[in-house]
Formats: sequence, C-alpha cells, structure tokens
Amino acid sequence: MDMTWLTDRIAVGGGIWTADNMAAVARAGVTHIIDMQVEFDDTALATPHGIDVLWNPTDDDFEPKPAELFERGVKFALAALDEPGAKLFIHCAAGVHRAPMMALALLGAMGWKPGEAAEMIGKRRPVVDFADVYLESVVGFLESYRE
Repeated sequence: MDMTWLTDRIAVGGGIWTADNMAAVARAGVTHIIDMQVEFDDTALATPHGIDVLWNPTDDDFEPKPAELFERGVKFALAALDEPGAKLFIHCAAGVHRAPMMALALLGAMGWKPGEAAEMIGKRRPVVDFADVYLESVVGFLESYRE
C-alpha cells in the first residue's frame, strides 16, 4: 500500500482500489479514512473492516478549493483523532496533490504553521506537489477556521 505516515496517527497516500489493499490498510491500524478522490468511493471496501470513511470527492483540476471541503475533512479528522487509538489515512488517487492538501489543512487546524507543515509533509513524502492554488486555498481556509 502506498501510505506515508506523517505522524504516528496520520498517514497520506494514494488510492486503495482493491479489497486486498483495504485489508493492508486495516492491518496498519487505520480506523478512519478521508478519501479525496473523485474516481472511487472506498466505503464499500472499508465497511467489512469497520473503518469509517469520509468520501470528500475533489477534482484535481488546479482550481481554488472551497473552505467547506476542508471544513468537512478537518471536522471528521479531529473527531476521529479524539478517539483513543484511532489512526487516519488521507488519500487521493496518487497521493501527490489532493491528499497532501487535506493533510495540510488538518495540521494547520491542529496548530501547525502552514509552511512548517508543508515542509514536514514534503520531507516525509517527497512526491508531494503543493500547487500554489491549493496552498492558497488551504491558507484561506485556515484564516477563517474556528474549531
């Protein structure tokens, strides 16, 4: 499975796509998934493993993203991380644009400075590409975010 752990409880990566891959995600201890891909909803694959999924479909179209997109993901993620032992996997199709963008919004909502969070994500997952429009969308969300 294409999964990079950013913290001991938050991972970012690419698409799951198959039952075997979902089983690997479950074996890694993942209890919650934010699925950012438009291409595929993981819910049916995750249900047998008791993994909660937020399907937050997002086009990788290099257009600005609305604050509501980040609000849904951050709310789901923070509720998940309030559960002892929960582990969150944020993914899209390739783990290059959409999933790292959502992870950046989450870390920012958790108190990280966006630049420091982006640097950490990029160091742990070198394939990440933070498009300027996506960074601007996250920063705009964080400027108005209130937990």
